[in-house]
Amino acid sequence: MTPSPSPRSDPPATGPEDSPVTPVGPATPVGPGTPARPGELSKPGRPTRPGKADKPVDGTAPPRPDSPDPAVSVPSLVLHATDNGVSWITLNRPAAMNAVTWEQRERLIGLLADASADPDVRAVVLTATGRGFCAGADLRGSPSAGERVAGDVARMIRGGAQRLITAVLDCEKPVIAAVNGTAAGIGAHLALACDLVLAAESARFIEVFVRRGLVPDGGGAYLLPRLIGPQRAKELMFFGDAVPAAEAARLGLVNRVVPDGELVKTAREWAERLAAGPTRALALTKQLVNASLDTDRTAAFTAEATAQEINMTTADAQEGVSSFVERRTPTYRGR
Repeated sequence: MTPSPSPRSDPPATGPEDSPVTPVGPATPVGPGTPARPGELSKPGRPTRPGKADKPVDGTAPPRPDSPDPAVSVPSLVLHATDNGVSWITLNRPAAMNAVTWEQRERLIGLLADASADPDVRAVVLTATGRGFCAGADLRGSPSAGERVAGDVARMIRGGAQRLITAVLDCEKPVIAAVNGTAAGIGAHLALACDLVLAAESARFIEVFVRRGLVPDGGGAYLLPRLIGPQRAKELMFFGDAVPAAEAARLGLVNRVVPDGELVKTAREWAERLAAGPTRALALTKQLVNASLDTDRTAAFTAEATAQEINMTTADAQEGVSSFVERRTPTYRGR
């Protein structure tokens, strides 16, 4: 997916390589069967740590026959539920700090594409179980590609990490990241690609690539300067220090920081507000904002006028205008 490794659950500000963690089965949902409400899962058990393994020269975690567990199905590692117009996508490998395998990546991309295509889905929440949001990429379960040749790494990143970030940026529904813990490497970029970012007080963001002598991938050098400016982005990427949630909010990486116990509740409130809104207008607005930093004024104004022309053909736009004239609250149906 990407050559960035996953830090341990409590990575040092600087220092030696982190030891891998042994993935275990998914956390047990609250109540029988599925969670009582999407995103609410019981607290997972403590992870177990194997002995230190040799690290290959490219910085990726060494292959392990027991990691990830082949007996655990991918749907159980990326949970999905739809509730009140909101698609809840939950990373569920808490013992591995939700490091993402290539199978999980493909499921994430597919679920985001499904959300775009489903008219009954009007917002998306991306969150995780345990103490980590996403500790990066886990390449230990990737298919073997044989001997590496020139171009392999670039091809892997284009087809992996960059596809994942693009799936978030291009999703036609607003995507909220509910960051419950450490977001490192591609995990940080996965959160920052979302339209809105909520962070628990215990969350933190780490540009871990420099600790491994790697260049940030998964869109990091594209996303961060647009969020906080080039100098701040360089500071985070050059030093690789952990940024606590409160500092991330001050820098502009996070919309709001909430107590850990209120993260899911706040994410649900925001997502359901979005799900009750004019879905196509929100999608077009997302496209305009995302494109605005890569274009000139003339092109941006042309795109704006075109978007409004398209939007005025929707039933929600007609409802919005009618409700204003009639002095009543609009009822949007996402059409």
